[in-house]
Amino acid sequence: MRYLDAGSSEPLADAARDVLQRALESGYADPLRLHGPARDARLLLDNARAAVADALGVRADEVTFTSSGTAAVHAGLLGLLRGRARSSRRLVHSAVEHSAVFAAARWWEDESGGDSRSLPVDGFGTVSPDAVTEALAEPAGVVAVQLANPEVGTVQPVAEIAARAGDTPVFVDACAAGGRLAMPSGWAAAALSAHKWGGPAGVGVLLVRKGTRWRAPFPTDDRVDPRTSGFENVPAVLAAAAALQARVAERDRLNARHAAAAERLRSALRAIPDVELHGHPTQRLPHLVSFSCLYVDGEALVTELDRRGFAVASGSACTASALEPSHVLVAMGALTHGNARVTLGPATTEADVEALAAQLPGVVADLRARIG
Repeated sequence: MRYLDAGSSEPLADAARDVLQRALESGYADPLRLHGPARDARLLLDNARAAVADALGVRADEVTFTSSGTAAVHAGLLGLLRGRARSSRRLVHSAVEHSAVFAAARWWEDESGGDSRSLPVDGFGTVSPDAVTEALAEPAGVVAVQLANPEVGTVQPVAEIAARAGDTPVFVDACAAGGRLAMPSGWAAAALSAHKWGGPAGVGVLLVRKGTRWRAPFPTDDRVDPRTSGFENVPAVLAAAAALQARVAERDRLNARHAAAAERLRSALRAIPDVELHGHPTQRLPHLVSFSCLYVDGEALVTELDRRGFAVASGSACTASALEPSHVLVAMGALTHGNARVTLGPATTEADVEALAAQLPGVVADLRARIG
């Protein structure tokens, strides 16, 4: 099986596996206790936080580990909204945000009586900074914009959007780009997910800038950091930090290799009739290729590729059970039929991409022939 769904989750990186096995021996204790095993766990936790901060170019006290990227999105976004509630309870977000942002927006509206406004995108899935300026003619509590879209790969102009936002804090969902791209400037809070860069699943990273007005949106406990509840899975967060360090160290080389392989696949897709490529032509994640095939069912396309030994994603980047068209493609005005997403990982070879490029024309033709 050629695994081409790294955008959903990557296999555990070698660096993470080695660290995880060692940390399980000494990172089991509650790091807030005073005995020796707890001090050992605390040291490992502090090391993990420092390593993540160094890899992302932030302060160690701006890093909190959560139970997932989604948990980091909810805590980061809602914490900013609660911190700004006296100024405005209004959330401005792009139309192509992850479903976690939409869920947080609905929760905020139900719990606080706030409201939200969705910003349109162009055909590439890009948010215009001018649209942000227009939306902020009416005061808002928070602007939420992802660093890169997980379905089509478009990278957003976060720094320019933050400049337009002025005093309104910007929340950035960086889960799809974590380890792939450097963090932009201008954000007040951000979320990342470790299994996207070869860390263990069940580890998210919440970043909150020093001095940002952030308030805990959910009940807390007696832990030191109000941005999380319960003590962290110390071995897992240390493994996540090791994987992130390894990814950042090889990022430039890996991105160049993946960009070349992705372009090879795009060239093959352009030769297939009635196939539409998605995402920005240059401002995009280097390892992601998203496309739609007219007269083809997306689930049938993924199933047939799976039968032939290729693991790719379809429809929403997060679920195989969604029956509605991707909200991202709809917002872009793009073709939603027969959508598939290919994402390359460190273990993906040139031969894997060439094999997929060779198979796709026949697969698409066969599926179209079945429905006449």
